[in-house]
Amino acid sequence: MNRASKEDILKALSAVTDPASGKDVVSAGLIQGLVLREGHVGFSVEVAPERGPASEPLRRQCEEAVRKLPGILSVTAVLTAHRDQPAPRPAHDHSHAGHSHEAPQRAAPQGGPINVPGIKAIVAVASGKGGVGKSTVAVNLALGLLKLGRRVGLLDADVYGPSIPRMLGLTGKPEVTETKKLKPKTSYGLKTMSIGYLVPEDTAAIWRGPMVQSALMQMLGETEWGELDVLIVDMPPGTGDAQLTMAQRVPLTGAVVVSTPQEIALIDARKGFAMFEKTHVPVFGIVENMAYFVSPGSNEKSYIFGQGGARKMAETLGCDFLGEVPLHMTVRETSDAGTPIVATAPDSDEAKVFIEIARRVGEHIDKALGASARKAPKISVE
Repeated sequence: MNRASKEDILKALSAVTDPASGKDVVSAGLIQGLVLREGHVGFSVEVAPERGPASEPLRRQCEEAVRKLPGILSVTAVLTAHRDQPAPRPAHDHSHAGHSHEAPQRAAPQGGPINVPGIKAIVAVASGKGGVGKSTVAVNLALGLLKLGRRVGLLDADVYGPSIPRMLGLTGKPEVTETKKLKPKTSYGLKTMSIGYLVPEDTAAIWRGPMVQSALMQMLGETEWGELDVLIVDMPPGTGDAQLTMAQRVPLTGAVVVSTPQEIALIDARKGFAMFEKTHVPVFGIVENMAYFVSPGSNEKSYIFGQGGARKMAETLGCDFLGEVPLHMTVRETSDAGTPIVATAPDSDEAKVFIEIARRVGEHIDKALGASARKAPKISVE
């Protein structure tokens, strides 16, 4: 099968005119970060901030121009807007690759709220910092909700360090439907989508903030999720642009904050809580991960990172304490092996903890959906 090359893609894009400059988008230096892998294409369309939302038709034109090429399976064109426009450079230039540590320029999320039909509830799993086992909680929470009889999907929104493919033993590209939507990859009955399926591992880490935001919106909206009772979103750690975009543009039903017992982790978890509070997303509760270590043989609990910090924080903040997850070798081993504990050993003590957390989260979802359903329209009779 003959597949289009990068040169073919640039040639196709050269047929698209930038209305602001009158030049084609390639000559105008708008096409950046072009990636081509096995028929899957990704690039950004960089415009000035004041042109942001109005340039959505231009983004679609670019996407359609590339989609018509032979052998192209999917196209992800994202709209980015920066204060400091870079000098035009070749679209395949990788000069950023050695500078992924630089802070991205912050920009307001582009576009309005995204609509995801067929999904009853969307729940974000977040943490104020990395290294607290957020993805492990997200995967096992999703599987726990599945065990409790709900139809569940899982979106890996951590574009800088996607770990869901490894945790669920999934590899390879997702299939593309006739309508050019991505088919979610399924493991243990759980529908999933991750940037880890779509781009090389070293590509996502060099994306700038606004490109990440746009990629998340497209990954959420252009996946054929079907009918779901709940979509769990494994958020990137921290409280930056990507997290704000998800909180502001995605109709989140609620959020779960994950922390470990250490004071530094709890401080960061409070920041995560505050972010959701400011964006009017209800926090269902806090999960304390790595809460204690159970000594083999004696079954004695050792609170090696401190005790009860997340529970006290939940009380202070006025939200639910969803549960303590022990620091257990089996949980770590099953996550690394792509055989998560809730799916492969649901009757184990470690899995029961996650299933109980899922039950509590399910109650919060039902309560939130019930409250929104009860908001009847006001009828005024003159």
